Parts: sequence; C-alpha cells; structure tokens
Amino acid sequence: MTTPTAELSAAGVSIWLDDLSRTRITSGGLKKLIDEKNVVGVTTNPTIFAAAIGKGEGYQEKLAELARAGKSATEAIFELTTADVADASDIFAPIFESTGGVDGRVSIEVEPGLAHDAAGTIAQAEELAKKVGRPNALIKIPATVEGLEAIAAVIGKGISVNVTLIFSLQRYREVINAYLTGLETAKANGIDLSGIQSVASFFVSRVDTEIDKRLAAIGTDEALALKSKAGIANAQLAYQVFEQEFATERAKALLAAGANLQRPLWASTGVKDPSLPDTLYVTGLVAKGVVNTMPEKTLEATFDHGVVEGDTITGHYDEANAVLDGLAKVGVDYDDVTAVLEKEGVEKFIASWNELVESVQGALEASLEAAK
Repeated sequence: MTTPTAELSAAGVSIWLDDLSRTRITSGGLKKLIDEKNVVGVTTNPTIFAAAIGKGEGYQEKLAELARAGKSATEAIFELTTADVADASDIFAPIFESTGGVDGRVSIEVEPGLAHDAAGTIAQAEELAKKVGRPNALIKIPATVEGLEAIAAVIGKGISVNVTLIFSLQRYREVINAYLTGLETAKANGIDLSGIQSVASFFVSRVDTEIDKRLAAIGTDEALALKSKAGIANAQLAYQVFEQEFATERAKALLAAGANLQRPLWASTGVKDPSLPDTLYVTGLVAKGVVNTMPEKTLEATFDHGVVEGDTITGHYDEANAVLDGLAKVGVDYDDVTAVLEKEGVEKFIASWNELVESVQGALEASLEAAK
C-alpha cells in the first residue's frame, strides 16, 4: 500500500526534514523517517539548533567536555552543530550515493550575524565545510545582497550551497545568476562541476502571513478574496523563473560541462494560519525536481492525510500572475513585502543565535560548577 509521502516522492518532490538534534540522531528516529516517510535530506538553521541544544538532551556529556577544554559558547556551538551535521550526513550517505549526490543532503548555516558580510560568510562557509568534512553537506548562505557575492565565491571554490531566505522573484533571479557565476569560476579553476550541488530555498508561508495582514488592513471584499493565495502563487512563479533561467545558453553550456541544476526548495512550509489545510504548502507545490523541507508536524500531516494530485505548479502560471496583479491592484506593495520579510528573516535568525549562545554559555558554566 502506498503512502502520500511515497506518492510525493514519485511525483518528483524530494522530502527533507526541517529539524535536527542529537537525540534524533542517536535514537534512530532520523533513520526511521528515512525508512518509513521517504525523508531524503535535512535542513537546519539557528532556530532549530537553539531549540535542540537549549533543551540539553543528548548534549550534556559533550558540553562538559567542551567546558573543561575552556571553549567559549560560540566555539562550543561550532563543535556541537558540525558534529550533528556530520553524523546526520553519515546516516544519509546511502541516499547520497544512490541518487548521485542529488539527495542525502544535510544543511548547516553560517552565523546569521554574517548576513551582510560577504568576506566573513565566505571564510565561515569554508570553515564549516572543512569541519563537517562530508561530501553531502550543504552550507546555507542567506540571499542578501552581500550573500549573493558570497554564494558565487563559495560555489566557485567547489563547495555545495543551500541559498536561504529567498522571498522575491527578482532576488531569485539574482541567486541563480550567482550560482552560474560560481560555476563559471569553478570551471575556470579546473574544478569538477558535477560534484557541486545547490538548492535555492524559496520561503512560502511567511509570504502569506505578511500579505494576509496587509489584506486584512485594507479590508475590502476584493482584498480579502486574495487571502492566503500569495505564498503559493509566488512559489509557482519562482518555478517558472527556474525553468526560464536554466534554459538560457549560458546555463545550458554549464550543464553540458557537467554542472547540476540548482533545484528550487520550498521552505517555511508549515501552515501559520490554523484555518488553512495543514498540507497546503506541500500538496499545492508539487513539480518534478523540487525539494520540500518540512517541519515534523507538516511531514506527519502529509504522511497521514496529504492528497497528492500530480503537478500543481507548471499549469498555473497565469493564475499565479493574476494573484500578484490583484495584490498590486488593491494596494499591496510586493517589493516592500519581500524587503520586510528578508530583513525580519535575518533578524529572527540573529535572535535565535543570541538565544543559542546564551543557553550554551549557561550550560558551560553549569558544567564547570558541577565539576567543582
């Protein structure tokens, strides 16, 4: 008997879990999701690690060791998170091998405070890639203006990248350009392009949250009729951008030289509005060659009652454009929405990072105190 997650995989969607912790690795829980729910990758971010390490479960022994070694909170975070990503990468190694490096991927993000520091991002991306030391690791870099420069440089060094915090179609085009620029640099440096993979994480539910707030403030029937439609429409049009940009002569030349497509990844796919179907941002965004990274709650909902009806993207570009046109007509400024979301996205990750540093600092101090 087939399951909705198996049907989703058969439709060409790679299911990645948007969560990771030491206990998930050591309990066998991660392996179980691979075996039973078609999970073929993992993404992490500062918020995820703040939740995992903040609870302390599975980290006490290592924290005590790091405290004895005199490590700072940021040094300890680097050790803990890279160890989790390396171990998770080993669990996914068979999938990485069987898919030719496409899936079996585990992502780790550069410090969010570096979001507007290209040189700092490049240096830390290299440091993270070296420390994790696994070919199936992806280094996450935010798609800020400064991030674009870093993405091109890091790809140019042959490091695989997960580009995160993409909200606008224009920024997505710039992300693809950065990827292609990086590939051209790598090719010029004699690096095997087939070993470089990248995904572009396009955020979905956060777009609806911000736009729906603005539609409610406008309050007209015309405005309210557009509620909860923008997130999916924006992502559908992102897939159209993906099709267009990788059909150019420039892209085709790189693909012919062994390069891989930079796959679109749907992020922020947990539903924020409880009145919406809990699988909306999964079953509404099905197309061949995409990744959907899901919080566990969304994964469980999809497995339990998701209805997969084949491709829900490529035949819908006209109606998606009509949604964005409708938003402009009622007075929602798309460019302002996406600028606000990018700024908030960076700020939220910085807040999570600060929370993580604080909790790890407290744990290190507690370990030293207990050892007295």
